[in-house]
Amino acid sequence: MKKTTIKFGTDGFRGIIAKDFTFETVERIINAINLYLRSLNSKKNTVIIGYDPRFMARDFAQFSAELLKNYGFKVVLSKKVVPTPIVAYCAKYFPDSIGAIMFTASHNPKEYQGIKFIPDYAGPATKEITDEILKYLDIETTLKPNGEIIEKDLEDDYFKHLEKIIDFDIIRKNQPKIIYDGLYSASVGYFDKILDRHNIEYDSYNLFHSSDFGGGLPEPKEKFMKHKKEGYITVANDGDADRYGVIDEKGNYISPNIILAMLLKYLVSIGKKGAMIKTVGVSNAVEVVAKKLSIKTITTPVGFKWLSEKMRNNETILAGEDSGGLSIGEHIPEKDGLFANLLIIEMLARENKTLNQLTDEINEFIGSTFYTDRVDIRLNDDEKVLKIQEKFKKLDKISSLKTKEILELDGIKLFLNDGLTSLLIRKSGTEPLLRFYIESDKTDYIDEIKNFINENV
Repeated sequence: MKKTTIKFGTDGFRGIIAKDFTFETVERIINAINLYLRSLNSKKNTVIIGYDPRFMARDFAQFSAELLKNYGFKVVLSKKVVPTPIVAYCAKYFPDSIGAIMFTASHNPKEYQGIKFIPDYAGPATKEITDEILKYLDIETTLKPNGEIIEKDLEDDYFKHLEKIIDFDIIRKNQPKIIYDGLYSASVGYFDKILDRHNIEYDSYNLFHSSDFGGGLPEPKEKFMKHKKEGYITVANDGDADRYGVIDEKGNYISPNIILAMLLKYLVSIGKKGAMIKTVGVSNAVEVVAKKLSIKTITTPVGFKWLSEKMRNNETILAGEDSGGLSIGEHIPEKDGLFANLLIIEMLARENKTLNQLTDEINEFIGSTFYTDRVDIRLNDDEKVLKIQEKFKKLDKISSLKTKEILELDGIKLFLNDGLTSLLIRKSGTEPLLRFYIESDKTDYIDEIKNFINENV
């Protein structure tokens, strides 16, 4: 039987369970990780393993723990479903940890499973690390059957860390009305637990784990966040709880771009210093806010691994991506949906304003309201992708707007001559799609560019 081709995308390897993602595939990857860790010649010898609620996730995690034990490692296996950011925190702070492995396919449909390696700096593995791991695929290794497996709950130290960087006192003092929609995700049993721990009241829905995520996608977007109530904010996380979603008191989904803009302004107002680190897909709104606050911005390719690398080398106020991942310099260099939800709640409590009010204020501060849309073209041919990108790069005009500037960082991003409209063209790192991200302060321009894309691709 032909072996599965293993490639690491923006955040690990993902595949369809029983087709691409099998015990054989997992064994090949675990063996390669074993050889990579041995090559480090480190005195550390402990590997943390966690998993999300997906079908067979616990089985794959247990299987991997047994393999690593037979390779001579001490394995700390989570007793239960656990969020990715907690596993990442343990990768750095658990005694003798050399890294961690997480079984998750994040927001992908239920039939997918994934595996990611988290180095001991607590962020996504760099391309250099994943390329090195891939070099060891299918190389035989010797057993060292002197390892062990310890099953353990992983959240205690992580919770204590959150209590140092989130002001729970101000949240209790000016508590906004909160709905927590568990969305059947890994955040269930963790986000509710930290709120309970600090006597913060909330309404809740879907507080149990489901391998099919209630029949929907494990994605904290408006389509799946169905529980809204006048006067309440609704917060949720994706399948492994590294991303967040929020709905305001009037039932409006607030885009992660606007959340990043208002959080940057908020963090600066309470004295945080450093750079704003963002992916190329993040809204121009964040750039405008940073300039008005005299904050340096650093732009990276799409994927938190690039943000993580910059966070580790720069003093950081905030790092974020438009898909709902963020962190701050005082936290781990990994996106964390639990922390993001708490930071948003803290901001509302300290400002003593509604999320709807803060959205109006940030738009007024920016001077424009930005709108976004996306066109996805199913395409898995790299040569065709390059041809389409080259075609758009050579165009003087996109619909009625002239091309002003081109950024070639991750795909191509075209800034158009009105100064507020842009088009990012890049291949998805997780699906066979060529994505066209459109942003403008005018919905008419959005519609024009969508039509132009459909006519020219």
